[in-house]
Amino acid sequence: MKNRVRELREKNGLTQEQLADVVGVSRQTIISIETGRYNPSLVLAYKLAKNFGRSIEDVFVFSELEGGEQGE
Repeated sequence: MKNRVRELREKNGLTQEQLADVVGVSRQTIISIETGRYNPSLVLAYKLAKNFGRSIEDVFVFSELEGGEQGE
């Protein structure tokens, strides 16, 4: 899933460690989200979006193909 976490984190002047502390995860989790290796839970996605003052849809771009669903 594509996301804007790195962009928004840097825009807000936060380090990966600071963002991790705010949302209650490890720095490695933030790194994995930023690089697209890990898709966060809905709760974590909400915490990240809320921290940036954005909607989940503003931070994360979900593609149906990535979700394993095919169009009808």
